[in-house]
Amino acid sequence: MLFTPFEIKETVDMFLRYKLDIRAITMGVSLLDCASSSGAETCRRMREKLLRVAGPLVKVGREIEVEFGIPIINKRIAVTPVALIAGSSDDKSYVSYARVLDETAGELEVDFVGGFSALVQKGFSRGDRILIDSIPDALAATERVCASVNAASTRSGINMDAVRTMGAVVKAASEKTSDRDGIACAKLVVFCNAPEDNPFMAGAFHGCGEGESCLNVGVSGPGVIKAALEAYRGAGFDEIADVIKKTAFKITRMGQLVGMEAAKRLGVPFGILDLSLAPTPAAGDSVARILEEMGLGSAGAHGSTAALAMLTDMVKKGGVMASTHVGGFSGAFIPVSEDEGMAAAVRSGYIGIDKLEAMTSVCSVGLDMIALPGDTSASTISAIIADEMAIGMVNNKTTAVRVIPVPGKKAGDWAEFGGLLGGAPIMAVNPAGSEAFIKRGGHIPAPIHSFRN
Repeated sequence: MLFTPFEIKETVDMFLRYKLDIRAITMGVSLLDCASSSGAETCRRMREKLLRVAGPLVKVGREIEVEFGIPIINKRIAVTPVALIAGSSDDKSYVSYARVLDETAGELEVDFVGGFSALVQKGFSRGDRILIDSIPDALAATERVCASVNAASTRSGINMDAVRTMGAVVKAASEKTSDRDGIACAKLVVFCNAPEDNPFMAGAFHGCGEGESCLNVGVSGPGVIKAALEAYRGAGFDEIADVIKKTAFKITRMGQLVGMEAAKRLGVPFGILDLSLAPTPAAGDSVARILEEMGLGSAGAHGSTAALAMLTDMVKKGGVMASTHVGGFSGAFIPVSEDEGMAAAVRSGYIGIDKLEAMTSVCSVGLDMIALPGDTSASTISAIIADEMAIGMVNNKTTAVRVIPVPGKKAGDWAEFGGLLGGAPIMAVNPAGSEAFIKRGGHIPAPIHSFRN
């Protein structure tokens, strides 16, 4: 017998009871050959190439869902950072490029397109500056386009001029969508050590080291991990670590099966599999509840960072055992609005932004989907970004900031973003200012351990 009845039931339960899913299949497409001295011509080439290469993506995803009985929540596209493509033109704004991406994504019926991006960890090109200045208008004018800026890296240090600029960009993006609780900011992320092969939005882009095209897969299953741990209440950490690792192995094998089949049908190489416990606002799909299953009274209680460190590490180890193509982030996300348990912990006063920052030193990404008071200054947002960039730089890991200053709302109010983005209580920020610190600009040098040649 290939599979025992227990294994079959276990797999069915993962999908039906514990919300296991393929969170995203993301096709990466290189647009380097679309660059032209004419912005209009570049946009035409971009549209033509995306329609040609990514045309079958949604159809193939739906076919696999039906044939395999595995839910694929989002179908997405990631493109070469637009700053690199648009920089060949003499355009003064790149909003038109975002509109073309958005319209093409609509034609293809994909959920999101990532890559309205710039890589400025060491400095700005002309195209980088124009793209960053275009972000607020671009995100306010589009539905599916996601933007990202890599402002720091372990090898290059922190571009504090970029950090200062991004604080103002976040504020402007929020104000341009003030009628929707600043939702444009939910499509904008600032990175340290951004990966080139990440299938998750808002930070996905197709890196310059990637090939012509590929298919990356993001798998999520926090409910499955929590359910597995429920049978081991009172067990030691050695035992539950092993349970998490073995469960992650099973989840990863399923993701690899879907990813390789999708890549084969699309006629593109299989890129990477990102096993990240990415929660949703639905009950039973929460990373915070996993931490509580380990014995914490609430996410944010003392011990949360240790629990999250073990969870993230065991997910990575289980994934690496199951696939030779593990990449992206792989681990555990701790977004506030997208995790009902995390939002509940904030609402109850058990977790604040300082504790979240500490937990980002061991999670997959960083400060994610955090709603801030609308009157939070641009310099305070820049300082929050700077702190998170420092954690990533010194620890040689990816960190990111996706914060949403919600116009007209104050700490304790509620912001609603809808769908997978969920809703969140507005979190208080430290009232002490950081303006003089951020005004210094310049560059925070890379740490000594970055020099490895």
